Amino acid sequence: MNDARREELAAGLAETESRIRDACRAAGRDPSEITLIAVTKTYPASDVRLLAGLGVTDVGENRDQEAAAKAAECAGLGLTWHFIGQLQTNKVRSVVAYADLVHSVDRPRLVDALSREAVKAGREIGCLIQVSLDTAPPDSGGVAERGGVVPAAVPDLAAAIARADNLRLRGVMAVAPLGEEPGPAFARLARTARAVREEHPGADVISAGMSGDLDEAIANGATHLRVGTALLGRRKPFVR
Repeated sequence: MNDARREELAAGLAETESRIRDACRAAGRDPSEITLIAVTKTYPASDVRLLAGLGVTDVGENRDQEAAAKAAECAGLGLTWHFIGQLQTNKVRSVVAYADLVHSVDRPRLVDALSREAVKAGREIGCLIQVSLDTAPPDSGGVAERGGVVPAAVPDLAAAIARADNLRLRGVMAVAPLGEEPGPAFARLARTARAVREEHPGADVISAGMSGDLDEAIANGATHLRVGTALLGRRKPFVR
């Protein structure tokens, strides 16, 4: 069974890497600029181990309950762990223990909690600002319904991360909005990313693009792709 699953994952990885090369060629970019994050939610730690054996170095999870257990089980593999889901402050202590990069920073209170727990843990945590490419309701305080801050709120949040102890502002993240072509949305994200880099030159990460829209993300400057289905197959229900 393990050999058969390894072949499945190897085929998914080869196809995904081929798509990345083709998209980079079309965009005039070097594939070495792209970091592929294998999003393994609902899949077992054994798949993470197989992917690591195939050369995958970055793993993404969006549920702390699942991620913490997998990170512990896969300790020693030299993986970089990305937390990509909405993060509640009561989960921050657990996430800080294993995550190297948090993609979903979208409010000052979360910045404060991450900094506090990172100091306690003696770790530096990379942070990406989740930018909403949707329209936020007028009374939302700049935070959109599906998470993320509107572009106008990004500079203040970037400044808060940059001055927080044990946090490092690494860049921005976004999910293409529902019901809209991803290309123009990712172009808006690229503009926001450029504005952030003007104030914070080291914040050069753009996390955008998943299995269905990675080509458009690469065309618009994405550096990190969050790919699940194309690598691992269709999602299975999460079992507690």
